[in-house]
Amino acid sequence: MSQIDRSIEAARNIISHADALLITAGAGMGVDSGLPDFRGNQGFWRAYPPIAKLGISFIEMANPEWFHRDPHLAWAFYGHRLHLYRNTVPHSGYSRLLAIGSKMSYGYFVFTSNVDGQFQKAGFDPQAIEECHGSIHHMQCIKPCRDNIWPGDDVKVTIDETRFKAVVPLPKCPHCSGIARPNILMFGDWSWLSARTDKQRNNFSQWLQQAVDQNANVVIVECGAGEAIATVRYMSENVASRAGGTLIRINPRDHHVPAGHIAIPMGAAEGIAAITEWD
Repeated sequence: MSQIDRSIEAARNIISHADALLITAGAGMGVDSGLPDFRGNQGFWRAYPPIAKLGISFIEMANPEWFHRDPHLAWAFYGHRLHLYRNTVPHSGYSRLLAIGSKMSYGYFVFTSNVDGQFQKAGFDPQAIEECHGSIHHMQCIKPCRDNIWPGDDVKVTIDETRFKAVVPLPKCPHCSGIARPNILMFGDWSWLSARTDKQRNNFSQWLQQAVDQNANVVIVECGAGEAIATVRYMSENVASRAGGTLIRINPRDHHVPAGHIAIPMGAAEGIAAITEWD
């Protein structure tokens, strides 16, 4: 039996005896659904050739300053992403994890740095998800004129593809009629409103505390969380340490784990299928 086969068998055994599931997910979780992960400038520029021509990196583009300097460019970028995420169908790994977590005594919780809303789209309980970087499906004022976050269900952005510019009308704040922006934590972002995510974080804390207090057997399944921005990886390892649980890290590249935990060197959909085939 190969090392990867032994790891898969160990992961299946851990999951079959767990009674609480924490799913942690980075950008790699959505790649198998066809979403770009913007891994490095070259990956970002392949996804957005017009931005490549401008020589703007992902870190530079994902900055709220563009909504002040050039809101038409900012909304071309975020509007394109909004439409992409709305039209994406979550891969089968989502439903596999949902089915397993729903059967556990203490249920599941999701901690993700993704802003794409794919877990909600796959049927996960919105009250059992923390989106630590916010959501592209919710809006706020760019100023902001007040502490208000609203659903972006009605937001529609038309993009002039030749110039890669959003055309008027741009999304507006319903209170001051200024420009609206997604409620996403961007780089160099001092105006992000965190109230929605703070509430999610409180839900997560309560769920985890209950699991710890009840000595629940917690398993952490981490998917597609890289090392460049290691927020998700840190959370996975911290929860594993606090709850005495086992971390199963699914990642085709950055898959090394602390001693005693399990590495699955696969993509998200393939890795989830491998460790849940017993179900």
